Amino acid sequence: MSSFGLGAKARAAGYRLKGYDAIGSTNSEALAAAATGDPGGIWFAALQQTAGRGRRGREWLSPPGNLAASLLIIPETTPELVATLGFVAGVALNRALSLVLPVGMVRIGIDGADGADGRSRIALKWPNDVLADGAKLAGILLESAKTPEGASAIIVGIGVNVVAAPQGVPYPATSLRALGVQRTAQDVFEALSDAWVDTFALWQDGACVDRVLREWRQSAAGIGAPVAVSQDGSVRRGIFETIDASGRLVIRDDDGARTVITAGDVHFGATASARS
Repeated sequence: MSSFGLGAKARAAGYRLKGYDAIGSTNSEALAAAATGDPGGIWFAALQQTAGRGRRGREWLSPPGNLAASLLIIPETTPELVATLGFVAGVALNRALSLVLPVGMVRIGIDGADGADGRSRIALKWPNDVLADGAKLAGILLESAKTPEGASAIIVGIGVNVVAAPQGVPYPATSLRALGVQRTAQDVFEALSDAWVDTFALWQDGACVDRVLREWRQSAAGIGAPVAVSQDGSVRRGIFETIDASGRLVIRDDDGARTVITAGDVHFGATASARS
C-alpha cells in the first residue's frame, strides 16, 4: 500500500482513506464500496491507474507517480444540485494547488486579460478540467450509484498529472513536473483532502452552491473570450459570458443572443475563433 495520508482537517472531519501504489480505477473501487453499503466519507487514492476513465467513457491514462483519487459520499440533496459537486471538486483542487505550488501559479480573481485565453498560469476550465498554460493538468469525473438501502452515492473522481502527462491524447496536456514543480502525488492529495472539507462545507448540501460557483468563476479560464463548444458533431461559437446559477455555460453570439450549454467539449483560442 502507498504512503498516502489525509490532511489534519480531513482526519478531524472523520474522513477515511484507502491508498494504493497501483489500482485499476479508484472510481471503480469507490463504486464497489458503495454497492456493499459503505456509509461514505472515504477516499481511494493511487499512484497509478491501469484502467482509469474520464468523461463519456474516455480512457484516463495515469502513469506511476500521478495522482488518482476518488471520494465516495452520500449527500442529502437533489439530483440537480448533485451535478454541481463537480464545481466543488474544481474549487477544492484549485485551493489545494494554491497550497502546494509556488506563489503566483494559481489564478486568483478575474483580472483583465489574465487567464482570459485559458493560457495564463493555472485556471479552471468548464466543466471539469484544470489547465496550466492552456494544457490539461487535471480532470474531474462524477459518477453515481445506489447503495443497498437505495440512497444515492456519488463518486468524485480526480486525476492530477503530477510527474507525467499522457501521450497521444487529442488535446494539450502537461504535468506539475513539466511546470518545474517537484511535489509528489501524496503532497497534492493531502492538500486536496483538507481543501475538500472546507469547500464541501461551503456548498452546504447544495444550499449555498452560489458561493462555490462564485469562487469557481474567479478562477475560470476563458470568461470574456471566444469559445467553441462541440456537441454531438456540431460546433457552437461565441463569447464565454459566464456560468449560470446551475453551473451551465452561457455563451453570447455575434448578434447578442445568449445560449445556455449543459454539456459539451470546450475549446479556446484559434479553434474557438475559426469559422467554417
